[in-house]
Amino acid sequence: MTQLLSLTIKVWRQAGPDRAGAFEICRLHGLSPDMSFPELLDVLNAQLTREGREPVAFDSDCREGICGACGAVIDGLPHGPERGGTLCQLHLRHFKDGQTITVEPLRARAFPVVKDLVVDRSAFDRIIQAGGFVSVNTGSAPEANTLPVPQNIAEQAMDAAACIGCGACVAACPNAAAMLFVSAKISQLALLPQGQAERARRALAMVAAMDKEGFGGCGNHRECEQICPKGISIRSIARLNRECLRAAAGGEE
Repeated sequence: MTQLLSLTIKVWRQAGPDRAGAFEICRLHGLSPDMSFPELLDVLNAQLTREGREPVAFDSDCREGICGACGAVIDGLPHGPERGGTLCQLHLRHFKDGQTITVEPLRARAFPVVKDLVVDRSAFDRIIQAGGFVSVNTGSAPEANTLPVPQNIAEQAMDAAACIGCGACVAACPNAAAMLFVSAKISQLALLPQGQAERARRALAMVAAMDKEGFGGCGNHRECEQICPKGISIRSIARLNRECLRAAAGGEE
C-alpha cells in the first residue's frame, strides 16, 4: 500500500510587483507520492479556498515538461532537486514525509514578480523578437536533400533547439545571466544553412536586446548548465561569443 505524505509548504506570497512579499506556511496531509509539484500546488489552493484564503498564483500549462511555462525555486533550486526535468516533472516521491519545502519565484531583475510565484518572463520574448527567427521568404518547403546538413551539425542544432525558455538558467546564475538561453536560440540557427543569411545581424541584435533587458553577464559558473531541464551545454555560449566576434569584425552574413 502506498504511504501518503504530509508536507509543510513554505510558499512565497506577494500581492503584486509593487507590494512587499513574505513566506506563508501551510501544512498538507494525505498526499500521494505520485503527485507532480503543480498538482501539489493545486491541492494547496483547494485547501486555501476552503479556508476562505487567497489561492497561490503559479504558472503551468502542458504539465509534460514541454512548454516551459511552469517555474519556481524549490529549496533553493529552480525546478527542484531532481536534474533533467521541469517543475511539472518533479514528483513528491523525491521528498520525505514531514519535510518542509520552500517554494519561491524565479529570482532575477529581468523577471519581475507579477504575483506570488508568477514572474514576467516576457524579456525572453523581446530577445526572440530582436532576431531569433529566419525572415527570408523561402516559399514552399524545399525537398529534404536540397540542403544537406552533416549529421553532427544537425544533432548540435537540435540539441540547442531543445531549449524551452523556462528561465531556470537565469534564476540559477549568480549574475542572472541569460547567456544560455540566448546562445541556444542563436546556435540552432547559426548551425543550419537556413540561418546563414541573417547570421551576423541576428547575433548582434539578440545580444543587444539581452543587455537592454538588464540580464547580467556570464561568469562561467556553469550553474545554468547544471540546472537546465533540457541539458543545454555551455558550449553554446562559446559559440555565441564566436558569433558576436565574427559579426563585429564584419563577417559575411
